[in-house]
Amino acid sequence: MSLFTEDTRFLVFMDATAAEPTQTLRGRESLAPVFDNLTTYRATTHFNGQSTVTLDGDRATGESYCLAHHIGVDESGQRTLMIASIRYLDQFTKQGGDWYFAERRLMVDWTETRPSTP
Repeated sequence: MSLFTEDTRFLVFMDATAAEPTQTLRGRESLAPVFDNLTTYRATTHFNGQSTVTLDGDRATGESYCLAHHIGVDESGQRTLMIASIRYLDQFTKQGGDWYFAERRLMVDWTETRPSTP
């Protein structure tokens, strides 16, 4: 969470085509439940790529693509694999010589959940 500004905005779009976010979080401390939720999975792996960053003085914008893989267990005890194709639309700011996320829009393009074997 320390990579985000104190007054960061984190917007989650579970449907990337939606005009309004599914969830809006404000402030670094509000991100704790988002990161804590990842511990509900047995394992996660995020493959990040296709990133672009445009610098403008002490500000920048960026877009990154990600395939997120989450191993979990459903209500029946079946092991599952959830894959999400997401994009991060970021605004960065430089503070005290370091770069931070000022805003992150997490755009979910699609998800798939299926049974998984160990």
